[in-house]
Amino acid sequence: MTQKNIVLITILILIAGAIFYLQSEKVDMSPDDVVRQELVLNGDSCENGSCASRTIPANATSSSSALNSVLPDRQAILKQKATRYYPSVEIVDPKGFINTGNINLASLVGKKVILIDFWTFSCINCIRTIPYLNAWYSKYKDKGFVIIGLHAPEFSFERDYENVVEHVRKYGIEYPVVLDNNFATWNAYGNNSWPSKYLIDIDGFVIHHTIGERRYAETEQEIQRALKERAEALGENTEIPSDIAKPAVQNVDYGKIGSPEIYFGSARNEFLGNGSPQGTQTLVYPSEVKLNKLYLSGTWKFDAQFTENESADAKIVFRYRAKSVYIVGSAENPVSLTILRDGKPVDAEAGEDVHSGKVIVQEDRLYKLIDDPVGYGEHTLEIIIDKPGFKAFTFTFG
Repeated sequence: MTQKNIVLITILILIAGAIFYLQSEKVDMSPDDVVRQELVLNGDSCENGSCASRTIPANATSSSSALNSVLPDRQAILKQKATRYYPSVEIVDPKGFINTGNINLASLVGKKVILIDFWTFSCINCIRTIPYLNAWYSKYKDKGFVIIGLHAPEFSFERDYENVVEHVRKYGIEYPVVLDNNFATWNAYGNNSWPSKYLIDIDGFVIHHTIGERRYAETEQEIQRALKERAEALGENTEIPSDIAKPAVQNVDYGKIGSPEIYFGSARNEFLGNGSPQGTQTLVYPSEVKLNKLYLSGTWKFDAQFTENESADAKIVFRYRAKSVYIVGSAENPVSLTILRDGKPVDAEAGEDVHSGKVIVQEDRLYKLIDDPVGYGEHTLEIIIDKPGFKAFTFTFG
């Protein structure tokens, strides 16, 4: 054997020994270690060795079969959610779309977090929530969030498409609005109030529901949590704000409002203090005006939704406890209402629709009669209608 061959054999023996040594020192990687490496490569981290709840970004690649075996089990997550929440219901029998084409939840679930808002444009409680809805939509619409305003009409004039369009523009609403004129979607959700909001997560579950006003911070925090889950589920690196929107709105002290919503129509008129809300009646101005009792004078015709004066100089009298007073009204031809408070023409306390102590009514909408700068108090409101034809639907308060 030549010296050259001896050197070659020695080198081969050294290489084989090195390979054996390295194999003996190798640590087998568990499936979690594989996931942890992938997360680190994609800018994430795992703490306390727990990676099972983390989602790999959609653009992450790996040839390891172990990686696929430990990805978060969406089916398990869905089963867990099904024990806590109920699934959303598709929009049913829409009668018109504003700010959008034909829209349905099936095209959004799995892609967006959705907030459904049941509202109607003459509802003051709905109107007071709109600045928050507008703020949330502006803040989160580019982060996988959409609002759908389900407009369910309380009164017949709110079924009109152009009326809804006008008020969507008036209130600066840019998110999609769907007309639920037959209450089909309202009934599908078992809804019973205006306003009412349903938050739907990436998996199509209703995870939060609020009725009425307030609870704005709580709702926004739920939106933020749902958007973070969405980003993780879709593998998106989306930054979700944690601050709470504070739109410029008039503060309402609900504890100081001492008057309920008052309906004029025969179907829900339970506070009429003189006469019976049926048919056509000539009523007399009362000698005593009690708190939260509705009084009419003159000749009035009662419809299910409203009452309409058939005589000139007819009057509406109501003693209320609040800061602001609104009336929903309409007229075929312009009607002038003179507004008195405690027997005097309104002045500094006049609402935005009152000019020189009068309101001209023709549009079918909500009119603001009183906005007291002093604050909440008890007062007697008197409305004098100059000629027949005024349809009064409701009093509401703030």
